Amino acid sequence: MAKALLGYVGNDPRLLDENQRLRRRVEDLQSLVKRLQADNDELVSRVHDVEPLLVPDHLDDRAAAPA
Repeated sequence: MAKALLGYVGNDPRLLDENQRLRRRVEDLQSLVKRLQADNDELVSRVHDVEPLLVPDHLDDRAAAPA
């Protein structure tokens, strides 16, 4: 596939530059995705490590009382 792309681009310097620019952009985006996935995994693990918040009984009783 790479040979086909290079054959298509040929020797046009504008297309070669654009191709390199796009490849760098793809690499940048791939590294960003990896970083965001790692951040997300860390946040998910933190959520599972925290004890759930409980509603105090005196507030829970008020919520259940008819208005």
